[in-house]
Formats: sequence, structure tokens, C-alpha cells
Amino acid sequence: MGHTYWMALFGNVLTAMITPFDDDGALNIDEAVRLAKWLEAHGNDGLVISGTTGESSTLTDHEKLSLWEAVINAVSIPVVAGSGSNDTAHSVHLTREVSKMGAAGILAVGPYYNRPPQSGIVGHISAMAEATTLPVVIYDIPVRTGRKISTQSLIALANKVPNIKALKDAAGAPADTANVMAHVPSDFELYSGDDGLTLAFLAYGATGVIGVATHWSGPEHQQMIRAFHDGDVKRARYINDVLLESYAFETGDENPNPIPSKVMMQQLGFNVGQCRLPMGPPPAGLDERARQVLKNLEQARASL
Repeated sequence: MGHTYWMALFGNVLTAMITPFDDDGALNIDEAVRLAKWLEAHGNDGLVISGTTGESSTLTDHEKLSLWEAVINAVSIPVVAGSGSNDTAHSVHLTREVSKMGAAGILAVGPYYNRPPQSGIVGHISAMAEATTLPVVIYDIPVRTGRKISTQSLIALANKVPNIKALKDAAGAPADTANVMAHVPSDFELYSGDDGLTLAFLAYGATGVIGVATHWSGPEHQQMIRAFHDGDVKRARYINDVLLESYAFETGDENPNPIPSKVMMQQLGFNVGQCRLPMGPPPAGLDERARQVLKNLEQARASL
């Protein structure tokens, strides 16, 4: 992997990759492979395929399996498969299938829409973990799932299920995150699931980030994490300041993730298409904003 500055199951910088579609909205496997290879060459230690940013809830099983297989075979970095949904039996099935393909790990999102009790969330994620020998990353993103995975549930899963090895934390509650990390095994890893909190999470022992802005700023994320682990917090803060505009760009009420990332990667020459409904096409002016973010980042790179 080459970039490891800390205990790292999959590396320090992973991108939750967008899923390319063609002009008709069909899965574009060739472009997915091209994008995955480009991300590998531009600062990424690993990839998460068919997570939230990959529009997983709009992909068919066949599309997910085709995408996982193609990307796993195209890159030499770890590929983590987002095989979770709000249906436990379905999640177990997809987890078993991708485990045969050479994936490096499984991303298990908290079951969305159903609003289960904590016991149900623990049962769901445990069932996914039991369906594979691969390491499992719990993905907590209550703004999308409607249900926070409690601190107690996270600690229990980390301590009781041997192959649950990491947390992708997008809960936006750093004090809770610190409490989790104080009570999990020493080899349990924390990945920031919110780009704007990555620097803060490094202070709690985070390995790195499973990011969105990492689509276009992987090298800068590597530099920030390296600076922090080298003890140069001032430099890490400076790099984080440079990245603030990218964090602000990647999502918003009018253009939620992954709409902006698709626009940005179009600017970088990738034919990734539009998001499927209910996300749909980008609002007017987003491409111009993407160009400005890229221009400012390019100018800042000279000082990093």
C-alpha cells in the first residue's frame, strides 16, 4: 500500500467511489474500472464500492456483483464491498457472494428505513459478519439510516464479534466516537466517514478516512494524515484548511452527496453520468463551482 503511517487494515485513505452510469442510466463498468485505477494512482490506499456515495440503494444485485468483480480484478489496492441493506437476509446473501470474489473487507451499514431497536441493529450486523471470514467495517450514518448505532452497541460488536474490525463513523458526534475508541480492542480501527471530522478523529486514534472529497484530493489527505502522525499538527491543520472548500462542495441540501462528486469527476474527464433518481441531475451552476474548487486546490498545492 505504501502510505501506511498507522495500524491500517486497508490503508489510511480510501474513497467511497461513485458508480458511473452511461447516458441512459445503465451501469458503466468500463468507466468504473478506469476511475478505480485512477484513484489508485492518485493517493488512495483502498476503495469502498457500492457504499452510500456509490448509490448502493439504487443498484441491482447483478450490478453490484458485476461492479465488485470488475474493480477487484482491476486494482491492486484493497476493495471493501458495501453489501449491506435494510434487509438482513439480503445483506447476508450479498456478503457471502462478494466474499468469494477476493474483496478485502465488507462495509456493513446500519439498517436504514426500518428504524429497528438496538438489539435488531446488533443482530443485523452480527449476521453479516458471521456470513464471512473477511474483516467487517461497521458504517454508522444516522442522517441517512434514521437510527444511530449506539455507543454501547458499537462497543459490544467490536468486543464480541471477532471479524468486526473497524468503524466508519459518519454520526457527527466526536465525543461519542472518543468513548467508543476507549472501549474497543487495540486493533480495532476508526475511519472518519465525514471528511470534515477526519483531523479531529485522528486525535482519537483514527487510522484515516473513507472519504468523498478524496476523489479529487487523495494526495492532500495523505499529506494531512502523515503530518499528524509525524507530530506536525500545525501542518495538518494547514492542509485541512486547504481542504475545507472541498468538504463544503461535496454535499449540501440542494446538491447532496454524491451529486457534486459526479460533477467533479466529469470535470476531471470521467464519463460518470448523472445520479439515478431519487437523487437525479445536478442543480445549475454546480459544474462552475466544481471548476473553482479544482482551481483553488491546484493553486494551494504549490504551497503544500
